[in-house]
Amino acid sequence: MENILLILTIISFVFSFSIIVFLFLSNKKVKILNSDLDKRFSDLKQQNTILRSEIDELRGGLLNMGKRILQQEKLSQELSENQQALQYSDPDSKMYSRAVKMVELGAQLDEVMKECELPRAEAELLLSLHQQK
Repeated sequence: MENILLILTIISFVFSFSIIVFLFLSNKKVKILNSDLDKRFSDLKQQNTILRSEIDELRGGLLNMGKRILQQEKLSQELSENQQALQYSDPDSKMYSRAVKMVELGAQLDEVMKECELPRAEAELLLSLHQQK
């Protein structure tokens, strides 16, 4: 009976020791995995910070570009208005504008020369330029 008791004690000791070794190795493996995860998390946080700052820079650049585009559109509109005002304030310009409209509507060379008081060469030039369009 003592032998059986001794064998059972040894078996339980070996079994307990095996469980302790297994738990120790598992704990060590978990710590290594946890350390790797912490490092990856730290790297991802750093990348996230960098990406956020880059996005903020891009956002600022886009806002500046938007403002500049609006300024350019406003300037373009002002220039267009000024060009139209100049076009109609110059008497020679009115004559040519009228001649161009007549050509676009299909007027003949003689009619354009007579109505707009243009020399033949200028009327022919207008016809050749604007009939192509």
